[in-house]
Amino acid sequence: MIRIALVDDEVEQLEQFHQYLAQYQEERQVEVEAVDFPDGDEFLEHYQTPFDIVLMDVQMRFLDGMTTAERLREIDPAVIIIFITNMPQYAIRGYAVDALDYVLKPLSYFAFAQRLDRARQRLNKRERHYITLQVRGGVQKLDVMQIHYVESQKHDLLFHTSGEVYTTRGTMKSAETLLADYPFFRCNKCYLVNLEHVDSIRENEAMVEGTPLVVSRGRRNDFMTALAAYVGSAM
Repeated sequence: MIRIALVDDEVEQLEQFHQYLAQYQEERQVEVEAVDFPDGDEFLEHYQTPFDIVLMDVQMRFLDGMTTAERLREIDPAVIIIFITNMPQYAIRGYAVDALDYVLKPLSYFAFAQRLDRARQRLNKRERHYITLQVRGGVQKLDVMQIHYVESQKHDLLFHTSGEVYTTRGTMKSAETLLADYPFFRCNKCYLVNLEHVDSIRENEAMVEGTPLVVSRGRRNDFMTALAAYVGSAM
């Protein structure tokens, strides 16, 4: 079951979404539950049960899609966002809220199905895996894909996530072993980076969820190769 939020203030567009979803379910043999929201305010107000995918118009009354997405990211950093717009320049702004894609109006079924296929591929890669860390006062269970990067400081490892930093005893070698089955790669002797959270590469820095991390000269080519392979596999 895939849960999809349809956020659009045009009744005709919502009807078209449902027509396309019915066709998509029949062709792909998947089950979809779709919930309509007429504007961004109502969507955020009633956002209690998480969705897998959000299809959202950029231009809406009261609260536009981009502002809605920014607020959504504060409560759900993982949900897949696909923008619907007749203004392609919004695609660039979509990177700021980690939007998967955008679809231009008038919306064709081919483009709609193509974006949903891509979203499903990302969902399939999101099977959740956990690790357990020994921290001061007890143990901490972490979702692997919520770890942005691991930092080595003397005899400690700092696991950076969107909410907190968790500290445990260990070496970078032990962190690499612990996370060997997941898309992590060392960019220098101090940082082990989750490739899912790399926003950009600029000269000798990797931007990881807004934090610049130095990429050493000796590791840059291998790091870029690993990142390209990971991004390509997610397409």
